Amino acid sequence: METNDRLNRDNPASPKDDSTRRCILTGESAPRAGLIRLALGPDGQVAADWSERLPGRGAWISADRALFDSVAERGRLRGALARAFKGASFSLADDLGDRIAAALEQRLLNRLGLEKRSGTLILGGDRVREALARGKVFAVLHAADARPDGSDRIDGMARAVGESLGEDIPHRRVPLPREALSAALGRDNVVHIALIDEGAAQRVIADLDRLAGFAGPQSNETNDETPDETTKLGQQDATKVAANARERH
Repeated sequence: METNDRLNRDNPASPKDDSTRRCILTGESAPRAGLIRLALGPDGQVAADWSERLPGRGAWISADRALFDSVAERGRLRGALARAFKGASFSLADDLGDRIAAALEQRLLNRLGLEKRSGTLILGGDRVREALARGKVFAVLHAADARPDGSDRIDGMARAVGESLGEDIPHRRVPLPREALSAALGRDNVVHIALIDEGAAQRVIADLDRLAGFAGPQSNETNDETPDETTKLGQQDATKVAANARERH
């Protein structure tokens, strides 16, 4: 029998980690989902710990590239890290910011690959639209170089379906081209992705938020101005979703 997570809240997705950490750049505590852990490698080089599992004392920073660059330019970064690492010897690469961004990209790609292997991720515009129409999608992603006509139609559906269900279905552009997504997911021409599990959507969006915050200015939401035809198609699909939900309830 087909299941729908929205109709089976007694079996919730994996809970989000709401624990907090202190950002060494601002001194403020925040949920770790919005922070990046830095750790020391075997050579004493400071690097992003995208697994958040490297041994030793770590240092947490906000996923904010502008803040990071500002602190580094003022010469305060080394002092903040020295305090966090309790006087341990370390070295800073001149391109540490770029290395952190690259590590966050790898974390997101690894996460997408894991979700694909777990069966919580589907690929392709047709399959994404079909899953949206059935009320099975919790988040939609598009490659950075996705054509606006295809992504706009899917986003219109996501908005309309979300309204019919009384919730938000995130629809985001990933700051990575289809070539990178295709290589990570082992498929040709990966442009449109949907997460069909609530927990998977939460995990991927958290990693995407980190990357978007540190990779520089990006358009997180795709075009909010949806053509009339796209809106009409989305509303038609939303009607189907509402009917399907009532039948399954």
